[in-house]
Amino acid sequence: MIFLINKYLNFKIFNLIAFRIILSLLTSFFVNLYVLPYVISYFKKLQKFQIIRIDGPIGHFDKNNTPTMGGVFIVISICLSIFLYCDLYNIFIWYVLAIILGYSLIGLLDDCKKIKSNNSIGLKISWKFFGLSVIAILMIYIMNSNEENSVSIKLIIPFYTSIPLKVNFFYIFLSYFVIVGTSNGVNLTDGLDGLAIMPVVFLSFGFGLIAFFSSDINLCNYVNVSYSEKSNELSVLCAAIVGSGLGFLWFNTYPAKIFMGDVGSLSLGGALGIISILLHQELLLLIMGGVFVLETISVILQIIYFKIRKKRIFKMAPIHHHYEIKGLSEPLITIRFWITSLILLLIGIISLRIHDVI
Repeated sequence: MIFLINKYLNFKIFNLIAFRIILSLLTSFFVNLYVLPYVISYFKKLQKFQIIRIDGPIGHFDKNNTPTMGGVFIVISICLSIFLYCDLYNIFIWYVLAIILGYSLIGLLDDCKKIKSNNSIGLKISWKFFGLSVIAILMIYIMNSNEENSVSIKLIIPFYTSIPLKVNFFYIFLSYFVIVGTSNGVNLTDGLDGLAIMPVVFLSFGFGLIAFFSSDINLCNYVNVSYSEKSNELSVLCAAIVGSGLGFLWFNTYPAKIFMGDVGSLSLGGALGIISILLHQELLLLIMGGVFVLETISVILQIIYFKIRKKRIFKMAPIHHHYEIKGLSEPLITIRFWITSLILLLIGIISLRIHDVI
């Protein structure tokens, strides 16, 4: 909104992408910092508490009186920064917004059903998966139906280079897997205080950096990214996610005063997935988002192995619960996962340039 108004006012400082990135981050950060204390108190009065898994770690039953659905205000603060500082004529912004709003609605329905039925099941997995899939497929179709806005033109391979790809079944399947898989990966990771939100912040920072490089033809030639003048606004959007995530972490760190719920984890994961597609960095997402990949694989392996051998690989899945049951403290697990996520982010950033060296 401010960006569009400035076209008439012509304040040069608002035309600087770096200035809008900073404003976007700070706005979403302080909105969460200011609003969430009131939200926590209000949700406590309404008794909108986190529903704890019956078969989960014993220590988690102490979290029964912790409010949930804080992700609603993560989404609100992100959307506020987007509408204030992004160029709303940029189609990439609307692609990401559609996923954020669509997935947050599914997450909200899931959280409300858990609270209403007083169990941790929520929506049936089949219905949740169906909803996520329909939105993802619809967005992939819209992105590739318009030749001018088509994003399915090349796949960038980390540590190597890019290869051209036509819009075919493989790329459509890959895009679908990235959006739905990342959404579920963040959702599975969101099991300990502050565990999921910091890797989201790291990944958003990384994609924001790539988006900034991608919009500059000179920087684009220096690193292994695909040039697109539309991608510069994604850096402002990613800054909004970073700021909102840090503001939420202020209250979500151990011991958490509020949880994001599925409304937050599904929407943030979906946003990261579609951003990686728009930047042609689907494979880089597997590296920088390695914590989410690890959590997802641990669940898949646990299910498959149990069905075949009737035994468990891990004491409990996702894998962060395995370490918890083994006796590691919750803050220790969380910090180590954060460190791992930061290292993976740095490896991913290095891979953008190393292809010219080897």
